[in-house]
Amino acid sequence: MKQAIIDIGSNSMRVTVYEIDKATFRILFKEKIMAGLAGYVENKILSPEGIECAYTGLLKFKGILESLNIDHVAVFATASLRNIKNTTEAVSAIKATTGYDVEIISGEEEAFFGYTGALQDVKLLNGAFIDIGGASTEVVPFEKGAVLAATSFPVGSLSLYKDCVKKILPGDGSLKRLKKVISSEIRKQNTLIFEKRSPLVCVGGTSRAVLNIAKKLYALPSGCHTVSKAQLDHLCSKLYQSDRKAIDIVLKLEPARIHTIIPGIMILQHIFHLFDADEMVVSKYGVREGYLCQKII
Repeated sequence: MKQAIIDIGSNSMRVTVYEIDKATFRILFKEKIMAGLAGYVENKILSPEGIECAYTGLLKFKGILESLNIDHVAVFATASLRNIKNTTEAVSAIKATTGYDVEIISGEEEAFFGYTGALQDVKLLNGAFIDIGGASTEVVPFEKGAVLAATSFPVGSLSLYKDCVKKILPGDGSLKRLKKVISSEIRKQNTLIFEKRSPLVCVGGTSRAVLNIAKKLYALPSGCHTVSKAQLDHLCSKLYQSDRKAIDIVLKLEPARIHTIIPGIMILQHIFHLFDADEMVVSKYGVREGYLCQKII
């Protein structure tokens, strides 16, 4: 069976088509749109332009799926539609325009699906899972293959940029604001116990960008999927200082993330140090694959 899953995220919208054979799957096709829906949110209201941006992206995906004769389609939204006051209005407009029913998954579900998906690729029994998105960050510490907690924090790379940064790259004042907001929002969640866990299994655009940039900056092998604590801290210091070489690498490899890479990497570094991790491992799978395994397969 061929199954498509569409993920309406706060920074990007993604569609992935899978071939399912009993309890296994393989990816046949994937596409993304950098919609930046978090940028259309004011006072927790997604603007009419933002709603239009969402259903326009879905209509593009729908055209692709129809051309591929894909009939089985599941659509879900994360913080993009979960953390707004006019969720019902947005979902209704999307349904009326595209015909798609959008499932809004909770922060805890998003964390658990992301963890489940990532561990289809990275086979580990101990560590912590992190998914840094556009408007939220999910964290799942796990031990002996069991989930200890599944938590979602309301901080993401795009929402932080929108709220804390005045220019494309943050200056000293913006860096201080970013650090304060990240620390405050994570401290509010007293259900999550931070103690030494390593490695960190990471998914999401920020983590993939960090890996790509680290590969270039440190001449890592093409097949490398890990970044050490020392490499992450060094990369962070370069970006915080607007080092020309580091910024040029971002512009060459991840131009669409030039404005969100520093807010995103600050979240990553903060959680990295809270867990006192030694390295991060970037998984090729994430929330869509977890949703596929848990809800469909």
